[in-house]
Amino acid sequence: MTDPTTDPAPADLDDQDGVDRQREARELADAVVARVLARAGTALDLGGTRLSESDGDQLDRADRAALRRVAGLSTELDDVTEVEYRQLRLEKVVLAGIWTRGTAEEAEVSLRELAALAETAGSQVLDGVLQRRQNPDPGTYLGSGKAAELAEIVQATGADTVIIDADLAPSQRRALEDIVRIKVIDRTALILDIFAQHAKSREGKAQVELAQLEYLLPRLRGWGESMSRQAGGRVAAGAGIGSRGPGETKIELDRRRIRTRMSKLRREIAAMTPARATQRSSRRRRHVPSVAIAGYTNAGKSSLLNRLTGAGVLVENALFATLDPTVRRAQTPDGRDYTLADTVGFVRSLPTQLVEAFRSTLEEVGESDLLLHVVDVSHPDPEGQIAAVRAVLAEIEGVDDVPELIVLNKADVADPEVVARLRRREPRSVVVSAYTGAGIDDLRERVAAELPRPEELVEVVVPYGRGDLVSRVHSEGEIHTERHLEAGTALRALVDPDLAAELRSASVA
Repeated sequence: MTDPTTDPAPADLDDQDGVDRQREARELADAVVARVLARAGTALDLGGTRLSESDGDQLDRADRAALRRVAGLSTELDDVTEVEYRQLRLEKVVLAGIWTRGTAEEAEVSLRELAALAETAGSQVLDGVLQRRQNPDPGTYLGSGKAAELAEIVQATGADTVIIDADLAPSQRRALEDIVRIKVIDRTALILDIFAQHAKSREGKAQVELAQLEYLLPRLRGWGESMSRQAGGRVAAGAGIGSRGPGETKIELDRRRIRTRMSKLRREIAAMTPARATQRSSRRRRHVPSVAIAGYTNAGKSSLLNRLTGAGVLVENALFATLDPTVRRAQTPDGRDYTLADTVGFVRSLPTQLVEAFRSTLEEVGESDLLLHVVDVSHPDPEGQIAAVRAVLAEIEGVDDVPELIVLNKADVADPEVVARLRRREPRSVVVSAYTGAGIDDLRERVAAELPRPEELVEVVVPYGRGDLVSRVHSEGEIHTERHLEAGTALRALVDPDLAAELRSASVA
């Protein structure tokens, strides 16, 4: 017979199991954070930027480096009569997130990406917390206990900012700031800040500002006398007559100014759209095929563009290094011209504001004849990157009709088993290394095979005075035979209908 004084009751066993599970979840979450910080808190752990001979002089790198904050660098003013006292240093941040589903590896990838975003924005990651829970807390996102732990970490490390790995509601951000007593930002605000730092063109700056204002509008706050609340007509304790103030005048004025500025930015972006459309229509009129390069941020899109065209665009081991689209001309191995467009990189949970603001830029993808979807095959979760990019592309009109070719980049530093797994998963793929040049010739052949080909056969003799037409046949068509006769150049080639009509009108035979 069992002794009831020594054997635990079933309820006690259940409680103990629950405590053990909570302890295991907490220890696992702490281990994920420790691994992230042990790797310098970044997804960019390949060292510095790897440049190949195809990347050119990289003149833009000097401009960007000149504006970068450096740890330990100080510009304290000696003259105390100066109006402002400044100190230039890296912003110190603490990361925080919750882990609702999936594996520890998936949680680690998400936190490492947040750390890489933070470092790209110009900050130093000091510590982090990760909580395993089923759903975010509606009040503080993390829950009261974890928020208090976060406040202790902030006080111990001397951090300036807390970055949350999610999109916070305005009330959640305010509640967290009241607890940790420092600035709290979410993932969307962090990405918008990076975009604001890297935008260079007039259109890019306007698109980023529009996205920032759309994000800011519902998050405006009022303080003190600048926000005088109106009391109702019938208020308890007789606070009716004489209590009606001017209302929230300052915050309403701010909202009106923001809406006015947003309307102006939308008009400016709309006015820039025809220029891009004119360029596309000119290429279509000349029947020049177009190829768009898309993919996850830091997947190597710009390096691939440089390798294929020698464009010399900025290459940097950082997230969202490229914001302004670049279009360059390239040639297939058989001599046909086509254009390559480098687009902005994507990321998990890309803010809706950015997708809307950059819609005119992303139209390059929908108007192209072929999509090169570049994937960093050395990344811990390349399948997740592919899914995230396709989710964003699905929001762009016309992309569904564009054939997609997966380019598995960075194969020189990837696990061969991962490469083989992705090739089985994505049959329409090619393995390359934009850094070493491996697989680039195979990629050129695949691009040539995928691009639309001219269909009209012509047999003409072009007079020597119309060498421009012969040149166009070389760049836009497929020449079967070419002979030089006394009367001119005899061509038998496949060309588009417009060029065929010009050739026949100029032919002397």
